[in-house]
Amino acid sequence: MRHPWAAVAAASGIGMAGIVAALITGGASTLIVAVAGVVTGLLAAGSLITAAARVAPAHRRQPAGWRWLASGSLTWLLGVGVRPAADGTPFVLTFADLLMLAGSLLLAIGTGLSVQPPAYSRGVLRQGADAYLSAASIFAVGWVALLGPAFHKAQDAGAFFFTMALPVVCLLAACAVAPAVVASRSGNRVVGLTGVGVLGAVTVSELATALARLQGDVPPLAAGLVAPAAFLVLAAAPWTQRERPRKPPPMPAAVPPRVLAAATPLVLVAVATVVVTLYGVAGPDGTLAVAAGSTVLVLLGRLFVLLVETAGMRRLVDVGERQLRRLAENTGDVVLVCDHGGLIDEIGRDVEAMYGYRPDELTGRSIFDYIHPEDVPGLQALLRRMAGADEDGGARSQEICRIGCRIRAADGTWRPTESVATPHVRNNELILVTVRDMSDQVALRNQVTHLTFHDGVTGLPNRAYFEERVREVLTHRGAGGAAVIFLDLDGFTAVNDSVGHASGDYLLGQAARRLRSAVRSDGTLARWGGDEFAVLLEGGMAGSGMAGSGMSGSDAQTAVDLAERLLRTVSSEPFRVADRDMALTASVGVAFAEDGLTAGDLLRNADVAMSRAKGLGGRRVEVFATHMHADVLRRLEIASDLQRALLENQFAIEYQPVVDLASARVMAVEALVRWCRGGTFVPPEQFLGPAEDTGLIVPLSEWILREACREVAAWRAEGWEIGLSLNLSVRQITAPRFVETVSEALTDSGLPADALTLEVIEEMLVENAEDTIGRLSQLRALGVRLAIDDFGTGYASLAFLRQVPVDMIKIDPSFVSGLGRDETLTLLTRTIVRLGHDLGLIVVAEGIERPEQLDLLREMGCTRGQGYLVGRPTAAHRIDSLKRTTLQNTG
Repeated sequence: MRHPWAAVAAASGIGMAGIVAALITGGASTLIVAVAGVVTGLLAAGSLITAAARVAPAHRRQPAGWRWLASGSLTWLLGVGVRPAADGTPFVLTFADLLMLAGSLLLAIGTGLSVQPPAYSRGVLRQGADAYLSAASIFAVGWVALLGPAFHKAQDAGAFFFTMALPVVCLLAACAVAPAVVASRSGNRVVGLTGVGVLGAVTVSELATALARLQGDVPPLAAGLVAPAAFLVLAAAPWTQRERPRKPPPMPAAVPPRVLAAATPLVLVAVATVVVTLYGVAGPDGTLAVAAGSTVLVLLGRLFVLLVETAGMRRLVDVGERQLRRLAENTGDVVLVCDHGGLIDEIGRDVEAMYGYRPDELTGRSIFDYIHPEDVPGLQALLRRMAGADEDGGARSQEICRIGCRIRAADGTWRPTESVATPHVRNNELILVTVRDMSDQVALRNQVTHLTFHDGVTGLPNRAYFEERVREVLTHRGAGGAAVIFLDLDGFTAVNDSVGHASGDYLLGQAARRLRSAVRSDGTLARWGGDEFAVLLEGGMAGSGMAGSGMSGSDAQTAVDLAERLLRTVSSEPFRVADRDMALTASVGVAFAEDGLTAGDLLRNADVAMSRAKGLGGRRVEVFATHMHADVLRRLEIASDLQRALLENQFAIEYQPVVDLASARVMAVEALVRWCRGGTFVPPEQFLGPAEDTGLIVPLSEWILREACREVAAWRAEGWEIGLSLNLSVRQITAPRFVETVSEALTDSGLPADALTLEVIEEMLVENAEDTIGRLSQLRALGVRLAIDDFGTGYASLAFLRQVPVDMIKIDPSFVSGLGRDETLTLLTRTIVRLGHDLGLIVVAEGIERPEQLDLLREMGCTRGQGYLVGRPTAAHRIDSLKRTTLQNTG
């Protein structure tokens, strides 16, 4: 109704016209009925429209039903208004009767919409059958009591049935909506019940009016006022409803209203059958027989359909319950039934195996007694949500609700669970809950989380955790007070090579325990990877001390002190591994957070400082400085240019003479690589390290080997019996085809194998000793000579003289530099020369730069020497001058 009050005004005008007509054509009773009908109809329509406008929008069904009732009231009012004028027409059914018939149908629709339909709604055919059964039964009783005699007195049967059409339709409408209203679970059913009463009152009033018409009399005043009285009650009904406070749902009634509603037609049929039977004994009637026969036929069909549906539904419910229980038992879930207040009504027997309770212990108890207190509010909210629709008068939600909570087992432990709650299929007041124990899944998830962020060997946090922790500290606390320490175990590779990786992991575990004991509680210790560890200090250090670091001097010193303590912790005593003692040291780098410095840069700085400490020999602490990063960038830049230098032939070879100290004759030359990078000379110590790190030292060394062998072979072909010395790198000697490469270079150049001397340093003999010695033995089998370079500086010189078949030892320049100035170095040099003579080896002294050094070496009996005093490195095209060079000319 788009403008309800306009319709009310129009109906009021028509009603007043009817009252005037009643004054003219009717008597006092007609006037009273007309006035009462118009007034009560107006009151009912206005009241319903006003109440519908004030109902909350969430209750959409109620206001719609009330507006239909208002429409029915107005239509009925119109019928009452025009009836006095229409009664004078010759028609059996007047226009007023049709209006009142339409009003009855509108009232029936509004009554059905004003209440919530029952949870188990019936089909249209079943509802129609029940309505017919009820109406036919009441009609049969009424026929015996009133209508039968009136029918026998009537002169026209057709006029009789047309006159009875209006009360019969009203009776059918009342019987159609009454069961739904009675069976509704809605708490606010006052308007619906009143609507049923209005339909009943209209039926009674119209029945009395119809009987009076058949007899030619005026309807009784009391019968005419029944309907207005009902409309008056309908006007007051919307204002008597109140929202019920939320409370636990009541216990189910012994006989549910829906059962009473379904049984009412059967009861009426039974009553009608008894009445008709008695009537039939007194005198049979054809019309009554038709009504009784049709009633019985419909009843039989109704009962048959009901039996089939009931059997099928019962079978489906039984099968579903069996499948549900079997599924729950097979999956290990616990199934329970509880009400909306959490009271356990039934629980499966699996609860004893899962949680240690017997089912009878829990039945009748509240589920909240076994739920963790922190999880109780969430579960209560879920139960309220599932019951909330009924309390508000709406349809119950059929959604599946999931919730996780902790349940106390009989042993007192809290078990994590995941529960699924659904409305019970048989009882709307109950909830079916399936509980799954998630203890194993939660434990596995925690274990996976631990393994994701912790190291499996040491149990310490791993690199991922440490990086995230550093980012978090710098983001939330800023740079102040943060410092990162990196620690690397020196010599750990030798541990894995000597005793195996399993023992190496055991040593790492010992190192982790030592370091953990040295780090304070506010620091984070992690295994960075391999044999490296990292420490994060995040204390509340503040102030302005170290350049831009945001740390005071004392706080920075605390970090450095911790780094030195970690170094002492590692180096203080050997590690016991595989029944032997392993003495290790450590290289430690420290970096401090600065404003604007990212976590990645802070970690990089600590790593650079640690690498510098390791490059300086290890067993020391280095604090990051800006120039360290610049050195690293320079090395990376050089490394990137080395590849291009190889392709563009930017390298050259210079040869430094190796002179026989007795005859002053040049016996050999040592090939030295030189790099001119963009017209600038790059010292070998700047690019050989990056070449070794990147692996480019292997192709570079192969090029040097082939080029030097070719040039020396050409000199020998000219009659100059001269040898060639080359230094080997670690990567070169461990290359897969190293021995084959040397053999091919000798073959391609034509250089005799005994003219080539390959030099190795002592550290190369220590690392991967077995593999290195095997390669050197293969070279020795080719006829190549071997030399130990920088002899005397390592810790395994004498041991490897026995294992490696060398031909020459070269005294380190650090010994030669002290000749004539340091008695200890002079004595050590003399000892090395005497040892070489005793072993039958050629002894070469490196770094001869002063005449007194040359004199002492001659006096000691040193065989050969090289250095700036006896010959500087020379390019290949200038080497011819060395063929006749004498020691005196060099000097």
